[in-house]
Amino acid sequence: MDVFDIIDWRRRTFALYAEVRTTDDPAAAHDLWRRTRDDLFATHPASPLPDRTSFTGLPVARYDPGWRFEVEVAPAPPARIEVDTGTDGSVPFERVGVVEIPGAGALDVWRLASYGGGVFVPVKDRSAGKEGGTYGGGRYLIDTVKGADLGVTGTSLVLDLNFAYNPSCAYDPAWACPLAQPGNVVDVDIPVGERVTTPDVTRPAEPGNGSA
Repeated sequence: MDVFDIIDWRRRTFALYAEVRTTDDPAAAHDLWRRTRDDLFATHPASPLPDRTSFTGLPVARYDPGWRFEVEVAPAPPARIEVDTGTDGSVPFERVGVVEIPGAGALDVWRLASYGGGVFVPVKDRSAGKEGGTYGGGRYLIDTVKGADLGVTGTSLVLDLNFAYNPSCAYDPAWACPLAQPGNVVDVDIPVGERVTTPDVTRPAEPGNGSA
């Protein structure tokens, strides 16, 4: 994989989320997001899929407006984690607050405490690792350093769980991915967003092509 392919992938991801944020109809924005990601996964040289010959589209659930929220980031006691990613070394995250998702529970909001900065909000639900459920290591809702940003107003975040997506290590263990921490695990099924089609297990961050 060429470094310039990854640059182009990131550029397209930033552009996609910028268009998502300016689309008034969330369901239409979600359809754009789904179709664009399918095209990137199928055709782009930086696709995380190791084999695209049988790819027909990512397993994304139908849009449900009941899972879209704008939530205030509330203060939380300071916390810091160090995620060993192999290729990127030990990546530090600091907790900047917590959000309450109606019907789901609380999620920690993390700041990437190194070059690039950014806000990171993963989520791992009760169906993680189960057949027909979600990826065992959890999914990403917000990862602004990679362009995944649904909107910020003051200290409130748009968290639309329909846009929850699998990190690249869900497709290929060559990628290194920070996974959901205990404060980002909820004891409910979240039936929207990207799914998996086979049983899955949690994989820690591993050496590979760089963090997803």
